[in-house]
This record gives sequence, structure tokens and C-alpha cells, in this order.
Amino acid sequence: MFGIKSSDIGIDLGTCNTLIYIRGKGIVVDEPSVVAVERGTKKVMAVGEDAKKMLWKTPENIVAIRPMRDGVIADLESTEKMIRHFISKALPRYWFLKPRMIIGIPSCITEVEKRAVEESAYKAGARDVLVIEESRAAAIGANIPIFEPTGHMVCDIGGGTTEISVISLGGMVVTRAIRLGGDEFDEAIIKHVRNVHNLIIGEQTAERLKLEIGNASPDKTIEKVEIKGGDAITGLPRRLEIDSVEVREALKDPITQIIDEIKITLGQTPPELAADIIEQGIVMTGGGSLLKGLPKLISKETGVPVILAENPLECVALGAGRYFDITSGFDSARSIYDNLSG
Repeated sequence: MFGIKSSDIGIDLGTCNTLIYIRGKGIVVDEPSVVAVERGTKKVMAVGEDAKKMLWKTPENIVAIRPMRDGVIADLESTEKMIRHFISKALPRYWFLKPRMIIGIPSCITEVEKRAVEESAYKAGARDVLVIEESRAAAIGANIPIFEPTGHMVCDIGGGTTEISVISLGGMVVTRAIRLGGDEFDEAIIKHVRNVHNLIIGEQTAERLKLEIGNASPDKTIEKVEIKGGDAITGLPRRLEIDSVEVREALKDPITQIIDEIKITLGQTPPELAADIIEQGIVMTGGGSLLKGLPKLISKETGVPVILAENPLECVALGAGRYFDITSGFDSARSIYDNLSG
């Protein structure tokens, strides 16, 4: 139409953030996966960053929701509206030309959940949709040569899921995924503060603690942050100073679960590929991998070198978008994906 081709889009439809990559432009959208709608009419009031500011702060007639939970769609209608909004933002001029999309999804989701992602993308205006595993997309985004006859291990820790995969010759040799990620880190902090200090805090406060003083392994310096919340007994507002040692203790259980999954995956890896991984190391991607000291702790517990990807937050979106290029076009991409997945 008018000599203009539709855009090919790579999407990381994350529990916490949605990222959109467009060929030739790079990452054009990186916003929270949050939608604010009017009760009753379900009219969209805000999406992304503006909607996140409304979480837990809206009047009765407006509700701010996160339509993605544990890496899957919890609210199909809101997800569709969110995708449509972000795509309109990414392609403001040629929105009448339907784009083709590749979307990174957790390997642990069911066929029903997978179809929900595809349906949501089609309803949002996609011409064609291909979904691929997040760890495969993350590996491509981290510039790992996945089509070589060499074993590569990727650990992608997102907001709702953690996926660990061993990839060789473009195929997933071993894959394990659990519905645990950055959200569970926040919940662990909320639970700890409530149980130990009788203080009720929200998700945003917990996230701030995680980002500012969160850590997975002991550090020489003990950092402290003041937080505010409601007293669990009196209900009155109260301040509390908490340090990095406490936050590390709060995060111990979810971190241990992730390390256990990595160990199990290594144990299931064929010997020759395991030898490659010992030499190449484990590549960490996703926002959860940015937790201070986590790569160091995983390396210590597994005895395998751990490398943090250059752009861990963007790897899935980058890889999904680049999948077009390394497979010589969308039709070829679908054929190769079906063969490798079958």
C-alpha cells in the first residue's frame, strides 16, 4: 500500500514491563504493563507509566490493574487495549498497515494461555503472530550464537517467571521454567516487613527496597533506607529504617528456588553440552538478574561462571525482533520455529 511495508515488531509482553522493538529503530516502547480503566464502562483512562502512578491510589470509579500475572494474561480485554495503545505509540503514522509480531512468552504456559497471547495480539491489530520462548529470544538479544553446535545456558528472570534453558543448534535441549520472578521478590519483602516489624507496606515500597538496597550475597557495606507504611496493629502511619541485611534475608527463599532450578537444569544437561557451559558460562537476562550480588551467588553455588548480559532488561524484546533477521524473514522464522519446537 503506497509502497510502504508494514513494520515487523518484537514484543516482550512482561508481567512488569512491556517492551516493543521495531526493525531499524530499536526499542521504541518500554513502559509498565499497567492499565487504568473506568469501572462499569471499562473506558481506558491511562496506560503504562501514567497508569502505574495510579496503582493503589485511584478513586472508586477508576481501577488500575496489571493485566499480566506470572508471565501470562490475567485480563484478556485489558491486555488487548494495552498492546493496541503501545503499538499505536510505536507506529503513529502507519497504523493502518497491520504489523507482524513475534512475542516472547514463558515456556511454562499452557496452550490455552499461549492462544490467549496470540488472540490478544490479533485483536490489537496484528497481521500475523509468532510466539517464541523467552529464553530463546533472550539468547538472541544477548548476542549468543544459538545456531552453533555449542551448548549455551540462559537464565531469564522476569517479573513473573524464571526460565532456564540450554540451547544448541537453535533448539531447546533442556528447559525449565517456574512462575517466580521479581514480583515474588517484592512479595517476600512485604511479608518479611509485616512479620518482623508489624508494618504493612505496598508493592511500590517493596520494589524500591529491592532496587535500592536489595542484594543476594553479603556486602562489605550495610545500606539503610527509611520506609513508611501502616502499623499492622494500630493502623496508624509509621516510619521504619530497614537495612540491606534484612532485605537479603527476606529474599533468601525465592533466590534459593531459582538456584535450585539452575542446578536441576545443569544436572539434566548432556555431558558434552555441560562442558561447553562450564567454558562459556551462564548468561543472565531479565530485570531480576540485576539484583545486586545474584550472578556472584549463582556462580558460587553452581561452580559455573555467570555473565550478566549487556542489556538484560531489553534482551527478550531485542531477540524477538531480531528473530526475523537471523531466520531470513517471518515465513522462514515460523517454519524454523515449528521444526525446532516439534
